[in-house]
Parts: sequence; C-alpha cells; structure tokens
Amino acid sequence: MDSENKLGEYLRARRAVVRPQDVGLPDYGPRRVPGLRRDEVALLAGVSTDYYIRLEQGRERHPSDQVLRSIAGALRLDDDAAAHLFRLGLPVFEARAAASPTVAPELVRLMEGMPDVPAFLVGAAQDILGANAMARELYRGFARYDNLLRMIFLDPYAKSFYGDWDAASRLAVSNLRASSSQFPADEHIERVVGELTLHSPAFANLWARYEVRPRTREKKYFVHPRVGDLRLHFETFAVASAPGQHLSVYSAEPGSASHDGLVLLRRLADRAATDTEDAGEDKTLEKGDTRS
Repeated sequence: MDSENKLGEYLRARRAVVRPQDVGLPDYGPRRVPGLRRDEVALLAGVSTDYYIRLEQGRERHPSDQVLRSIAGALRLDDDAAAHLFRLGLPVFEARAAASPTVAPELVRLMEGMPDVPAFLVGAAQDILGANAMARELYRGFARYDNLLRMIFLDPYAKSFYGDWDAASRLAVSNLRASSSQFPADEHIERVVGELTLHSPAFANLWARYEVRPRTREKKYFVHPRVGDLRLHFETFAVASAPGQHLSVYSAEPGSASHDGLVLLRRLADRAATDTEDAGEDKTLEKGDTRS
C-alpha cells in the first residue's frame, strides 16, 4: 500500500467508524472488521465496488467532485470532514500557506489587555506561543506549559485538571487533524504527532480515527486545585495575519460560581506577578545594587 495514499488512509479510517445501522443497512451481527465494508460504501455512494477499492488503494488518483460528494454523504461526513476529503481528493481545492511561527507584539499586548479572562495564543501544532497572566495561572499545575497536546496526553496532572478528559482529548486530536489538513507539509506538526504516537497509546488510538474538526467554540470543564470547578465558555479566533495561529479566550457566565472562580484566579495571578517582581528585586539587591 502506498504510504503517501492519504486519501485512502482517510477513507479507511472513516469507513471503520460508521455502523451499518447508521446508514440504514441491515446489521447481521459481528463483522470481521469494524464499520462498513468497501462494497457497502460503494453502494451508498453510487459507484462500482471496483472503482471504490481502487480509490482506497491509491490506484485511482483523480476522483471527480461528484464522486467525492457522494462518498462524503455515504460516510456521513460533516462539513469539516467533507472539506478535508476534498483537500485530499482534489489537491487544488484551496491554496495552502505555511504556518507562521512568529508572534506579533500587538497580539501580546492584546492578551495582556484582557486581565480578567484567560487568553492565550496557539500555533498550528498546538504550541502555546503566548499567554496572559490568567491563562498561566489557570494551567499552573502542569509541569510544562508548552503544547496543549503534550499536556493532555503526557502530563498525569491532565486527568485531574480536565473535568471530562475523554472529551477534551478527543477534541484536541480532531483539532490537530484539522491543522494538519491545512498545513500537510508542516514538519513541526509531524514531530508532535510522532512523539505522541510513540509515548501515548491513547493519542495513537484517537489519531487513527481520523476525525477532523477545527476548534471554534465549546464548553470547558476544569477542576483547578486552588479555585475549584470552572465551567467556562471557550472561543477561538483565527489570526488572519499569521496562518495557523489562533487566539483562545475563556469566559464565564456573569453571576455564576465559575465567574467568581475567575475573580479568584485573577487574584492568584496578580499575587504571582507581585511575588515574581519581589523576587527579581531581591536578586538585584543580592548583586550589590542599591535603591534610593
């Protein structure tokens, strides 16, 4: 099988998670392989079984727009998953820019100008490129605050921090899949995927499902060790001037317990900033400097 046959890889992965009853086909009990058979997908899509097999195996490289739409319907792909299918099947579907690793100072100022909510900037590989004091305080329990995927899958603290770790991990992986779809030649994304596949069976299992869903907005449930339960609204904004970068912001319903939790988190962040400043001044004095 062609290792570069990404279209076939995607079709096999999505076919494996569709049950016969999901698409109106009879289910005759246990199957040798999970999901739909190739002849069933071909039937639902209105193409010949031989053609679909050649498409999955990479022997057919030029499916038409109509065929891809039919297959997307047969596999019950949502808009994001169907868009990914078209990117793979029609390489000229859209232009692909390179992911930007540079953080604009204006974005840093914007995040710092949001003192009452956690705000942070992530890159295409889910590296944390910048964060305000509230975001750093929110994630303080992690050994490293560097990459959301590594934090979720490789840091044991994640299992207690995320109120629903299973949901958080699945969303994170499907979002990384969306990034890899937009930037298919990004070496840093490949390195992150390779590291996590090697060290986290949970990540490897979710990655193999090939779910593609860019993160836009969602509800988040955190259990902070000093603040307690936080049920927050998450909103992310694409940075038009920096491909692959997204500004993420958490907020809480006014008057809710989680809103009170963010107020406490702000106090902790302010206290941490003050302690850091005091430590810096003490170190300066130890070097022999004087203050008037």
